[in-house]
Amino acid sequence: MGRESPLTMVEYRIRPYREEDYEAVREVFATGMSEYAPALCLHVLRQPWALLVLGCTFCLLLASARSLLLPVLALTLLLALARHLLGCAWSTYIDRCLGDDLRDIGAAYAESAGARFWVAEADERVVGTVGVLPADDGADGELALKRMSVRKDYRGLGIATALGRTALAFARQRGCRAVVLNTLMLQHEARALYERLGFRRHRRYVLPTAYGRLVNCTITTYRYDLSGTP
Repeated sequence: MGRESPLTMVEYRIRPYREEDYEAVREVFATGMSEYAPALCLHVLRQPWALLVLGCTFCLLLASARSLLLPVLALTLLLALARHLLGCAWSTYIDRCLGDDLRDIGAAYAESAGARFWVAEADERVVGTVGVLPADDGADGELALKRMSVRKDYRGLGIATALGRTALAFARQRGCRAVVLNTLMLQHEARALYERLGFRRHRRYVLPTAYGRLVNCTITTYRYDLSGTP
């Protein structure tokens, strides 16, 4: 499937994954997810407990030092440390994803298992990815949309929309009842894309772990019901 952007005249096509795409797919996913690290830092720093810790630290140092220099320096170092630790935690999450279904893409998304993986190709390289797997909750007739990502330089050309429609068409051809997906609180653009594609918010919850509750890690699930759709 080829498309052409009226602005940049970039041609692209959506095609099934091939083994030679392996490194490119992992790189597209990891790079795209890494872009959320700064947003994660801001999200955590906006939490009431984080603001309280920073405020109390600043006031205590200001009272003891009777100078602005020490509290400002200490706060700067504290923020730098927090950013580093959060960056490490986010990198660990990305590595875990790479070690999950993206460790052996061909096997994880084998057609015999009712799954499929596609890439968007432009300028003779992989610029976007998406896959579908049987839903984790075991719901019969439901597929989970996974690993949607587009290289930053190729966004705004309709590639993500084309990838999403390809996945929905596959689910419809297989007679599935619905396609579901999860998004994190950081993924504002992704949620807007899914809603434009016709997905509807299904459930919203805080990750039920100590870390999830601490940083208010909110997950929004989306659902696209295929029943009765053409």
